Amino acid sequence: MKYALVTGGSRGIGRAVCCKLAAHGYGILINYTKNQEAAEETRKLVEETGAVAGLLCFDVANRETCQASITNWIEEHPNDQIAVLVNNAGVRMDNLMMWMKDSEWDEVLNISVGGFYNVTKAVLPGMISAKWGRIINMVSLSGIKGLPGQTNYSAAKAAVIGATKALAQEVGRRGITVNAVAPGFIKTDMTEGIDEKEFKSIIPVKRFGTPEEVAALVNFLASAESSYITGEVVTISGGL
Repeated sequence: MKYALVTGGSRGIGRAVCCKLAAHGYGILINYTKNQEAAEETRKLVEETGAVAGLLCFDVANRETCQASITNWIEEHPNDQIAVLVNNAGVRMDNLMMWMKDSEWDEVLNISVGGFYNVTKAVLPGMISAKWGRIINMVSLSGIKGLPGQTNYSAAKAAVIGATKALAQEVGRRGITVNAVAPGFIKTDMTEGIDEKEFKSIIPVKRFGTPEEVAALVNFLASAESSYITGEVVTISGGL
């Protein structure tokens, strides 16, 4: 059976991605760090589509526990494959550079950049062996244009964009595609403190996006129909 592993899959965009991929035939592995209640709710939603769902609790920034958890799952499921990886886990700790704490810099980069490395490194051998795979990295408009107050977040997402382009060239001949999705303003926990009325005037479509719209794009990039698209950053921002 082909599975999709979604990091940070318990809420927001991650939850929507889990449900969308489940509806298109993938078994789903929902990664979470602390909020087991939210992860269980996502599992329930996935199972309502008729798909198989499992929970993997680990911190993507912790290399040892991350790789051990994935390796254990692979060993326990010798006839199954993690065919799709969605590196969605991330965190924002906004601050101006001059006031930024070291911990705010370290945590944002460790989760986004370190998490990309830790999880992808553990999953990649199976994709290479199967000669098929889809890796989709959740980045941000902030990583493309930079945003004030987000030096750490912009740096982290820009780094993942660079890694996406490099890895795509390494594994393309193995039938593996690597792409990035760069959302703009999406209605999730991460944008709760942002006034939509204030910002929608600068968005051409005059609204924030939904997690389900991002999930639809991820689902296409995870499909066989996207096999000639790799090394790309696809923006979903309402024209921002």
